[in-house]
Amino acid sequence: MVAEIVAMTSLHEGQKIYDLLKYDDKVHFVFLEAGRSNDLFDEKQFGEFGEAATITVIVDKTDQTEIFDRVFKHADLLERNTGIVSLNTKVTTMSNI
Repeated sequence: MVAEIVAMTSLHEGQKIYDLLKYDDKVHFVFLEAGRSNDLFDEKQFGEFGEAATITVIVDKTDQTEIFDRVFKHADLLERNTGIVSLNTKVTTMSNI
């Protein structure tokens, strides 16, 4: 079974997390999507909006806590209130599509 970890952070922090996990053997999939947000971040590079990132990470359930903790730590969420991280363990897999 797999688990999904999703983080919404600043683009800078998101790129750090992506670079940290992209070659990790415990990570099946990591995807970084960039955009703009007007509600999560104090730093606004574009008037009312700041650069944002959504990171999606797929891991085995056995590794979910370790990888979640690494994402949380590298997003610097304990020290700064600059994003969110969630864990979804109800990931459905499909075969024979």
